[in-house]
Amino acid sequence: MTADLTALDLEEAGAVLAAESARFASFGWMRGTSGNLSVVLTRDPLRLAVTASGHDKGELTPADVVLVDGNGAAVHEGKPSAEAELHARVAELTGAGAVVHVHTVASVALGHRHPGGIVFKDIEMLKGVGQPAHDVEVTLPVIANSQDMKVLGDRLEAAREPRMPAVVVAGHGLYVWGDTPRQARHHTEVVEWLLELELTRR
Repeated sequence: MTADLTALDLEEAGAVLAAESARFASFGWMRGTSGNLSVVLTRDPLRLAVTASGHDKGELTPADVVLVDGNGAAVHEGKPSAEAELHARVAELTGAGAVVHVHTVASVALGHRHPGGIVFKDIEMLKGVGQPAHDVEVTLPVIANSQDMKVLGDRLEAAREPRMPAVVVAGHGLYVWGDTPRQARHHTEVVEWLLELELTRR
């Protein structure tokens, strides 16, 4: 643990992430051990609590998180998600306080169909991500997948749409962020609703 963080801080963050994971798993968005969540604990230096690798996301306990640095590397002990580096990159790039990564059918299907991005317009639910419901087009970026988190982070940075707190990774899933775990959850549910609507339209 670092001087500014205690085991209790990490346990409290773990309790929040365990609850959020159970919610997403109940929707079928984090099947098996897929998906991962994080919450920022400090900014300077950047430290995040990230869900541990290889755990059933519907059965996490407050202990199933790992403290990582701004490069996604474990600070103390434990094995974080392989995508912890991307969580840290998103937090640094966007100023987000929490990041959600889920594997939903709609995000994977539409990522294949719309490699240039998924456009939404005149949908009331856009208010859920802070956008007007009418007369504004908002694009959810889609980026090609990579097992190299540096490459994936560069693609996310290049494609990011500041009005949309999310990006689809083609063939993989959805990354969403917010100021807090609760806001990140709300954004995730709204963006997934938009994706499901688009999927049914086609």
